[in-house]
Amino acid sequence: MKILLMNAMLALGWRRRLAALSCLVVLLLLVLTAASGWAAVRQTAAGPISVEKMAGNLDTPWGIAFLPGGAFLVTERGGSLFHFDAARRRMKVSGVPKVYAWGQGGLMDVAAAQDFSKTREIFLTYSKPRRGGGGTALAVAALSADNRKLENLRVIFEMASPSPGGRHFGSRVIEAPDGTLFLTLGERGIPETAQDLSLHHGKIIRIRRDGSIPPDNPFAGRAGARPEIWSWGHRNPQGAALDAAGALWAVEHGARGGDEINRVRKGRNYGWPVIAYGRHYWGGKIGVGAAKEGMEQPDFYWDPSIAPCGMAIYSGKLWPAWRGHFFVSSLKFDYISRLDPKGGLREVERLAFPETGRVRDVQEAPDGSIWFLSEEREAVYRIRPVR
Repeated sequence: MKILLMNAMLALGWRRRLAALSCLVVLLLLVLTAASGWAAVRQTAAGPISVEKMAGNLDTPWGIAFLPGGAFLVTERGGSLFHFDAARRRMKVSGVPKVYAWGQGGLMDVAAAQDFSKTREIFLTYSKPRRGGGGTALAVAALSADNRKLENLRVIFEMASPSPGGRHFGSRVIEAPDGTLFLTLGERGIPETAQDLSLHHGKIIRIRRDGSIPPDNPFAGRAGARPEIWSWGHRNPQGAALDAAGALWAVEHGARGGDEINRVRKGRNYGWPVIAYGRHYWGGKIGVGAAKEGMEQPDFYWDPSIAPCGMAIYSGKLWPAWRGHFFVSSLKFDYISRLDPKGGLREVERLAFPETGRVRDVQEAPDGSIWFLSEEREAVYRIRPVR
């Protein structure tokens, strides 16, 4: 009996040791997966994908820019800019301009110049504090060699008339193949300004990198019009991208219904607030209806609204079947919309996962992976195919 009791006690001791060892192994695995960026596997129409967290603990992330060697930059709307190296080590960048952080305003988009490897220049869009309110501005600066600060920052554009309130700043910047810059501008919650060529509100502008005006802009030299204007009649375009041919596309918020994707053409009027595929939030009719001569029709629209923001037009590098497809983030419904351009834009899939909470931006990385920013998750994620 004594021997049996001793054997039972020994067995109990081994069970306890085994349980403790199991807990240690689980803890070690959690630490290792957290450090290595463990990825969840999700299903799409193109097959399984991995969704990997690349950065976290971000307060309202707004824009992302990819740098050589696997590094990237992320903006927080409150006014912070962060640099992440290839090992995902985070560093706050100093020298960021002061922002008008109210409502939808703050530090917004970031983009690396095409010649970043040579100049280390980046572009920042933000709502600049001004007497009487704030307005969207565009600055260019060089990222220091140690990635710690911005140097030689210059404001190369700012809206001529600041407005009070915190609505509709637009604020995506796109560098065209010829080196000119497109910047999207919202109408600051004052709809009629989008039809006024003497104001920057509700426009997409085009400038050179030094802030000067390209002579072939459609309103250059026209009395009573702002020479920076490329297109007009926009409500709040928060996403923009170039297709494979270098053509500019933009996505913008409608009111209650009528979010739009538009091929942005030189000198064209996109109708807001005269025409729209939606209604006022209180239910009333907008303008004259959905069409008017001399005003452009959207290439695609959503009703009900999805609150679109970031947009990417995919190259096809990792998913050849998605070549030329549009990816648009939804703030309202927590997904990424995939649209096929063949035969006219149409929504063919909604990528909705636990990670896609209030998606602010979606971009294609140089390697063909798709990255997105989730405000709800306070994180940056990378999507890749599972082979």
